Amino acid sequence: METLVIGGAGYIGSHVVRALLDAGHRVTVYDNLSSGKEENLFGDATFVRGDILDKVALSACLSEGFGVVVHLAALKAAGESMDLPGKYAENNIAGTINILNAMTNHKVKRLVFSSSAAVYGDPVYQPIDEEHPTEPVNFYGFTKLEIERILAWYDRLKGLRYAALRYFNAAGYDPEGRITGLERNPANLLPVIMEVACGLRDTLRIFGNDYETRDGTGVRDYIHVSDLATAHVQALDYIDRADASLTVNLGSESGVSVAEMLETAREITGRPIPAEIVARRPGDPAELVSTARKAGEILGWRPTSSDVKTLVATSWRIYRRLISP
Repeated sequence: METLVIGGAGYIGSHVVRALLDAGHRVTVYDNLSSGKEENLFGDATFVRGDILDKVALSACLSEGFGVVVHLAALKAAGESMDLPGKYAENNIAGTINILNAMTNHKVKRLVFSSSAAVYGDPVYQPIDEEHPTEPVNFYGFTKLEIERILAWYDRLKGLRYAALRYFNAAGYDPEGRITGLERNPANLLPVIMEVACGLRDTLRIFGNDYETRDGTGVRDYIHVSDLATAHVQALDYIDRADASLTVNLGSESGVSVAEMLETAREITGRPIPAEIVARRPGDPAELVSTARKAGEILGWRPTSSDVKTLVATSWRIYRRLISP
């Protein structure tokens, strides 16, 4: 199948492209390289440099005859979204509308969308399932939820079938080491730990150690990026086969604390990885854990690489190249 991956040069996008190529898809990547990296592009995929805010370029690309679009292009810094909501509204919401309109104009009827667990906001109960209330606590989460609502209307009005995949915390790297492009200015826990291990940062800041968790530090549901990528391929197959839309969580269904991630990283890297305890961040819940049962039942999806040791080891394989010999 001819597949267009928008945002396919980014961290998650490049893993999705690799999974699609491995599954036999013919892939074109559309990316403005604002956060994606050229080293994440594969020679067996076509590359088109373009922006989702450029309606002319987007339409020209989609005129080439694709069966499905995978949409991963978004700004994703939750804190920045609270300071610059206009920027996030334009890129995430208006940019997605540009994609949907270009797809409709060129009769492309299948979309896999990168959503987020940020649509849920503060947990009312756990584990979090797809019926959990959706009350985002940051503007980034609002943009993802608003896009899901828009997708439901395009399904109803235009017959566009979609899969909205609500990621929990993506981490790790391709176990075969085929993807080497590192995220720019990462804010998530594991890449920050890796940067401390490599000497790019002096210390890891742990935001609070007095939560009501097993060791006092925050607990999150981490899902290996290669497991996420597999789910995209399965979701694409499902909406094509069933001619139906769906919304599912993608998580490991288990929680890893900050302290557990840090200790595992110290063990695997053999490096001290200095850390300091600082004040909690406002709005950070003690624990966030998913249930991904629906994805298992509908897609047959099961994470296979999301244990903490694999998350750390596959990341360290890539990051340790940054250490001077």
